[in-house]
Amino acid sequence: MSESPAPETDEALSTATRLFMDHRELLFAIVYNMLGSVADTEDVLQDTWLSWSGSRGRSPLQEIGNPRAYLVRIAVNHALKRRAVISRRRETYVGPWLPEPLVAEAVDEAPADAADRVLRAESVSMAMLVVLESLTPLERAVFVLNEVFGYAHTEIAEVIDRSPAAVRQLAHRARQHVHARRPLYEAHPRVRKEATERFVAAALGGDIGALMEILAPDVTVWTDAGGKRRRAGLRPVHGRDKVIRLLTSYSSRGGGEVELDIRYRRVNGDDSAVLFAGESPYAVMVMDLTPEGDRVSGVYIVTNPDKLAHVHLKEEDA
Repeated sequence: MSESPAPETDEALSTATRLFMDHRELLFAIVYNMLGSVADTEDVLQDTWLSWSGSRGRSPLQEIGNPRAYLVRIAVNHALKRRAVISRRRETYVGPWLPEPLVAEAVDEAPADAADRVLRAESVSMAMLVVLESLTPLERAVFVLNEVFGYAHTEIAEVIDRSPAAVRQLAHRARQHVHARRPLYEAHPRVRKEATERFVAAALGGDIGALMEILAPDVTVWTDAGGKRRRAGLRPVHGRDKVIRLLTSYSSRGGGEVELDIRYRRVNGDDSAVLFAGESPYAVMVMDLTPEGDRVSGVYIVTNPDKLAHVHLKEEDA
């Protein structure tokens, strides 16, 4: 006759589950900012849970004085391993690759669990995530832990099993690279909202005059369709004139192809536009502004349906 599980085993598993769920939002935010993919992040969290829960032959709570630090270490190291899988996948990806957007509620609608969602929705912008893609996996892990989540170099050294001196060097290289490619500024939310709405109205309306005013001369548009949308560009488009031709060509033919509804949401913490075809997500558009905040310097358009699977039209919008 088989023996029933010991009460202490059930209690240990229950405690392990509670601790993991208490830190899940933090782990999600750290891993997502390292990978830029919701699906890969969820896979890493599953691997983290398996390691943590002891399903690989280890007691999850034995001699663990700081569960938060231990969980972060597990998650970061699983994420570093996942980078190799992602890199191989990118080799066959069709067209520009953009991070999978995290779409939150409308700007002036705070969700009931806003305190929990802030880590998911407002940690790193889409533009910053694009810059982080050019870092090495270790540089990115150090940058995210240090610059975004405030971990000290000594704490990061324990997470990635490197010396504090090595971590400081990684942090220095990452900061130099990021700051060279992305100046440190933050447009006022009202300015960003107004610029976003002006751009979307001009782009979808094919208003060349308005686009000339709102677009910076060196604007760039990235369109990530993953080879799954017709007529999607296979490389970024640079320069105001080329961008205007691209956008007006879309607007001139888009009306007959599909009727789009616009909803304004926070995407990776920034006011952005989400386009729906009926109740299905069609595109997420995120604008990057010049330091003055008066012109659009970059446009990130995600239309790959696989990356929009978690985007839904709310009942009150339908």
